[in-house]
Amino acid sequence: MSARAGFAPWQARACDRIVSALDAGRLGHGLLFCGPGLLGKHAVAEYLARRLLCTGRDEGGEPCGECRGCLLMAAGSHPDYRSISFIPNRDGTRLRTEIVIEQIRELSAQLALTPQYGGAQVAIIDPADAINTAAGNALLKTLEEPVPGRYLWLVTAFPARLPATIRSRCQRVEFRLPPYDEALAWLQSRGHGDEDARDALEAARGHPGLANQWLEGNGLDLRREVAEDLQRLERGLASPLETAQRWTGDEDAELRLRHAADLAVFEASRLTDPARTRSLATWFDKANRTRDLLRTTVRADLAVVELLLAWRAGLRADRAADVGRRG
Repeated sequence: MSARAGFAPWQARACDRIVSALDAGRLGHGLLFCGPGLLGKHAVAEYLARRLLCTGRDEGGEPCGECRGCLLMAAGSHPDYRSISFIPNRDGTRLRTEIVIEQIRELSAQLALTPQYGGAQVAIIDPADAINTAAGNALLKTLEEPVPGRYLWLVTAFPARLPATIRSRCQRVEFRLPPYDEALAWLQSRGHGDEDARDALEAARGHPGLANQWLEGNGLDLRREVAEDLQRLERGLASPLETAQRWTGDEDAELRLRHAADLAVFEASRLTDPARTRSLATWFDKANRTRDLLRTTVRADLAVVELLLAWRAGLRADRAADVGRRG
C-alpha cells in the first residue's frame, strides 16, 4: 500500500506537486508549507522526508518501508532527519513558547555534515512562525547558503509572521480549504454521520480538519452549549458570573470563546441592521482579545465575566435602540 494512501484529497494534490518537482530536479533547498492548521501539512512533509531518505523505493518512487533508512525513520532515529519544535525551558517545567537560536545553530551544524545514509538530509521546523528573532537570523544564514542534497522545510499556519527575507528564500507550498463537497465526503469517509458532518463543517466555515477535530472530541457539543448559554444570558436566565466560572472551569475555555466569537459573526451575517452588526463585530474583537488574555496570568473567570457583561449590555442597548426607533 502506498505510504500516502491515507492522505486526504487536498494533501494528495499538494504532495503530487512536490513529488513532480522533486523527480524533475526542481525542488528547492527551502520549502514553506503554509495554510490553515489541521490540513495535514506536517504529514505531507514527513512523507516526503521518508521518500527522500528511503534507499529502496519502488518503481513508483514510494518508500519501501523495509530498508534501513525507512526503519530508522519509523523508529525516530534517522541521523539524516531532524524535526525541530518546542523544547523544555531551562528548569524543565514546561515547553518553551518559541524556537530559539541554539536549536537553529545545532540544526545548521547538522546540515553541514555529510549524510550518513543515501545522499540527502531533511529538517522540518514546525511551527516555523515560533522562531524568535535571533533564531530567524541564524536560519536565514542557512537558507542563504544551500548545500546540495540538504532540505530545510518550514511548516506554518501563519506565514506572515515569518520575516519576508525568510519567506522569499523558500518555495511556497500552499494548503487551501477544499471544496465543500470534497470536505464533506472526507468527513463521512471517517465515519461521521451526514448531519453531524454538515453541522461541524458549517461551524468550522468549511475547514474539514477543524470539523473533524470537533467531531472526534467534544468541540461540536461545546459549540451548542455556548450558543445555549448566550441565549440564556440574553433572556436573563443565567448570570455572567456563573457562566464565566463554568466556561473557565476546564481546559476548554479558549475553545468556548472561539465558538462564542464565531457565533457572533454568524449572527451578524444574517442581520440587516448596521448598528447591531457593528455591535456584534466589536464584541467579536473583544472575544478574541479575551482568548489571548487566557494565555497570560490574568484570572480567566474575571476576563470572561467582563466579556459576558459586555454581551448582555450590548443586547440591552440594542433593544433600547429598537424601542426608540419604534416609538
